[in-house]
Amino acid sequence: MVIFPLSKINIGLNIIRKRDDGYHDLQTIFVPVGWTDVLEVVPSSGEKTTLRVTGNPCQCPMEKNLVIKALRAVEKFCGDLPPVDIFLRKIVPDGAGLGGGSADAAAMVEALDYLFGLGLDKRKMAEICSTVGADCPFFIYKRPELAEGTGTTMRPIDLPGLKGLNIIIAKPPVSVSTARAYAGVVPSGKELDFESLATLPVKDWRHCFYNDFEDSVFPEYPEIKALKDYFYEHGALYSSMSGSGSAVFALYEGDILADSESDMLRGMAVWTGSIK
Repeated sequence: MVIFPLSKINIGLNIIRKRDDGYHDLQTIFVPVGWTDVLEVVPSSGEKTTLRVTGNPCQCPMEKNLVIKALRAVEKFCGDLPPVDIFLRKIVPDGAGLGGGSADAAAMVEALDYLFGLGLDKRKMAEICSTVGADCPFFIYKRPELAEGTGTTMRPIDLPGLKGLNIIIAKPPVSVSTARAYAGVVPSGKELDFESLATLPVKDWRHCFYNDFEDSVFPEYPEIKALKDYFYEHGALYSSMSGSGSAVFALYEGDILADSESDMLRGMAVWTGSIK
């Protein structure tokens, strides 16, 4: 079975408070985008599960790879499974705030359900995914979701203004540690009405949606801020760092003026597409 795991962008990321357990309460909107990895899972030709990773360099040991963690999570819920051969081609850059590894994990759960007829519905698959990573359940539903709490409490949200817009995502040759980004963030201390804000025209989002990680990330990585500024200078309706970075996306109505051949974007991982 072959699956193309989607990635995601964040519309706004409001860090409300740090909790007693060390996690943070937040608000954000996850939106799926079509920059994908490729995951193939087939019954094993041998006696043990194998994993082969190609594409972007991956130094992660097999048992720490999120697709293997997803396999172990499924076995914890469903019992031992026959061995499989896993082929993962990494295309979505890591350390970008795009959820590539989480998407791969969710796709692994879907693949195992299909291959072995486990009969898992989306809710059960999302429950299993939540034990792997906070944003993994989003990639089971593959629709815009308003995420709250630690990011695992989600509900669908309608974003009519996004339909048909073009998008460009670029990742500079730097990676931002999620742990370090959280360590530097200053919680806003207030909740926002994301559902009402999302109904505003996309061109107005730059004045009401904000990624709180940018305040601490931009001073340390000025090239990320420069990328966001560049997109606005080239006609973006809305631009933001995704998640804790380092990727920046921009939404355009009509042609994307900041094309992937520009001097600014040279040497970066770049993807362009449209919002379905």
